Amino acid sequence: MQKTLSYINLSAIRSNALYVRSLIGKRFFWAVVKADAYGHGAAEISREIEDIADGFCVALIDEGAELRINGITKPVLVFAPPLDSGDVEKIKYYNLTPTVTDLNSARLVSGLKCHVAVNTGMNRYGCFGADLENVLSVLPEGSAEGVYSHLYAAENAAHSARQLKAFGVASARVKRHSPQAFAHLSASGGILSGKNFLFDGVRCGLMLYGYAPAGFKSAALKPALKVYARLSQESAVTGGGVGYNIADKPYKKLYTYRLGYADGFFRGAPLGEKTLCMDAFISVKKADLLPVFVNAEEYAKRCGTISYEVLCSVTRRSRKIYERISEIQI
Repeated sequence: MQKTLSYINLSAIRSNALYVRSLIGKRFFWAVVKADAYGHGAAEISREIEDIADGFCVALIDEGAELRINGITKPVLVFAPPLDSGDVEKIKYYNLTPTVTDLNSARLVSGLKCHVAVNTGMNRYGCFGADLENVLSVLPEGSAEGVYSHLYAAENAAHSARQLKAFGVASARVKRHSPQAFAHLSASGGILSGKNFLFDGVRCGLMLYGYAPAGFKSAALKPALKVYARLSQESAVTGGGVGYNIADKPYKKLYTYRLGYADGFFRGAPLGEKTLCMDAFISVKKADLLPVFVNAEEYAKRCGTISYEVLCSVTRRSRKIYERISEIQI
């Protein structure tokens, strides 16, 4: 097999989900499985924790459709608002829950049950003030099943406090329109910020996969993903190159592994000698399977980015292998 191998520990995923549940009690628990569950496989992860989570969150309608096709029956909230009537038809067909962010999306959903996103300072999606009033005037009373926002700097107590206050005002207004609507402000950072941020429920992404966001720590979380590259050639050295680079030291033997930047790894963070090629890298180490990714935070530091980005990237052309053991060893 030429693909990289991604080993995903479902026991770790389940442990992380139960840990989140222990922090939030009986509040509604949305498991965020957008971007193929941060590279872990959305359908498989959702099936594993469907008995723990109350619902799932995706970014795109097609991601929600994938969950339905794979047998997930619990509510699925789509973060990105519908942009046209075709989007709304797909939402209806797959029984998904749309997000309303402005007057246009409010008109498009045509009275479907929805969640209203409010802008408390992130300035990405959502409405506030007069815009929120206009949105609610278009939605039939009682049609908002939820109201939510997002902390833009959960690690910053002062900024989060301002958002907390703004969200309290906005969510109260939505609940006057739709009394059954439940409020959710917190993703992983908010969950770890304390009970004041929990409201009626939470959306949890990064913590499910074993990591805390920047500015937070939790020893209870268990990383679930490890990636291995296959040895594809062993060769004596000819000439003066190492991949696309000129060798700056002598080599007797080099080993080629079938993994490159087209597989979602970063060219600026070498895995072997010098930089990655598109589909391979060269190393002085010999192993049938070479571990290339065992911790998202460590790899993200090397790449100058964040754990979210590398998790969403490194399983791009990988075969996913699911296991239920406390530690994966190869």
